[in-house]
Amino acid sequence: MRSSSPPLFAHGLPAWRLLPLLLPLLLPACGPQPEEAAPPAGPIRAEIRQVEGRYRLFLNDEPFYIKGAGLEFGDVERLAAHGGNSFRTWRTDNGRESGREVLDRALAHGLVVTMGLEIARERPGTGRGVFNFDYDDEAAVAAQLERVRAEVMEYRDHPALIIWGIGNELNLGATNPKVWDAVNQISEMIHEIDPNHLTTTMLAGISKELVDEIKTRAPDLDLLSVQMYADIVNLPRYLDEAGWDGPYMITEWGATGHWEVPQTPWGAPIENTSSVKADLYRMRYETVIAADTTQLIGSYVFLWGQKQERTPTWYGLFLPTGERTEAVDVMHYLWNGTWPENRSPRLEAATLDGRTAYDGIYLQAGTTYPAEVIATDPDGDPLRHAWEVRRESTDVGEGGDDEPVPERIEGVIDRPDAARIRLTAPAEPGAYRLFVYVYDGQGNAGHANIPFYVNP
Repeated sequence: MRSSSPPLFAHGLPAWRLLPLLLPLLLPACGPQPEEAAPPAGPIRAEIRQVEGRYRLFLNDEPFYIKGAGLEFGDVERLAAHGGNSFRTWRTDNGRESGREVLDRALAHGLVVTMGLEIARERPGTGRGVFNFDYDDEAAVAAQLERVRAEVMEYRDHPALIIWGIGNELNLGATNPKVWDAVNQISEMIHEIDPNHLTTTMLAGISKELVDEIKTRAPDLDLLSVQMYADIVNLPRYLDEAGWDGPYMITEWGATGHWEVPQTPWGAPIENTSSVKADLYRMRYETVIAADTTQLIGSYVFLWGQKQERTPTWYGLFLPTGERTEAVDVMHYLWNGTWPENRSPRLEAATLDGRTAYDGIYLQAGTTYPAEVIATDPDGDPLRHAWEVRRESTDVGEGGDDEPVPERIEGVIDRPDAARIRLTAPAEPGAYRLFVYVYDGQGNAGHANIPFYVNP
């Protein structure tokens, strides 16, 4: 494996990135100054080694543990500031930035990247990518291989790249095992033209059947990547039952999935408050991720940013307006061992008509009901509140497919900036959600929502 760049330290910046900061201290204040040292153009050499029976990721011969986040459009600078050292993408071109621009942003902030390669999925779906793909179509499979080859050729020498992620959750809704033959062909092609970087594929969950299939059909992969949410607490048992004793990453984990929570009587999933989520993030990291010191080389929390999936707040660590939630505080603590200087508001309770989201709330159209949120701020910052009502999301996808944000209902909340409000149930029957946001004025916020159903 070739490389022209010096070692990348596990918990800091590469030496060449520190040089511009040290030069002013080492050189005279007057006289001609040398030009700022440019970063090397060569790639990082990534490899996995077994050290005393434990798998370790090495970048340019230096050990490196991934403290990362899934980041499509999120703030790279804030990820670095909170102690993250890597991020993953789902594709090379996200529709707003080219792969090179994404990698350049990472390099500018001292981060490295597991870069996704868009691979066609057998299942139906919406949004970016190819769905309903037939892996028996040899011409289409060959065309995909050549497309991916061009992407790898374009970015293989970038000094922020470390791992190629071949597809995302290709096992979700799949029945044709030839998808793993295609993944193996892509991995072999990558290793042929790019000997410096590792290959993996991101799996929705894990099972013995799936692992056996990949061992047989895609043995060229360097490691596996697993994506789990509430069920992550069972991952150690699943790995043992599947017989996977090789290296792996966790490339998505975080909030409890919308398929894993209780539902209202009309089928609406009940979302945890931002504070409950934060507590679960910490528990899942400490009991599963930090606990595996043998096979796990690091993880990527989901999602360093915001997206609409069932609600606008379910999976993002940030609000649509950019405020940090309590989960960011937790990740800062887990990555650094200390809490951020200013912390997010903590939500103790949210009620509608004296009931919680778990009570199956039915309201009468045109009738007015009280609602309340109880929140505190660890730093004593004054809190500002904002309430809104939206229709329940009905245009939903699977596996992270794109979803539209449901319509906001205007004129139904009295004093929407107060901790206690009065809600007049909308005139049109159906399913809705009452959202509340609590801001501390320091760039942090908490949130909760309560599903309710309006009867005629």
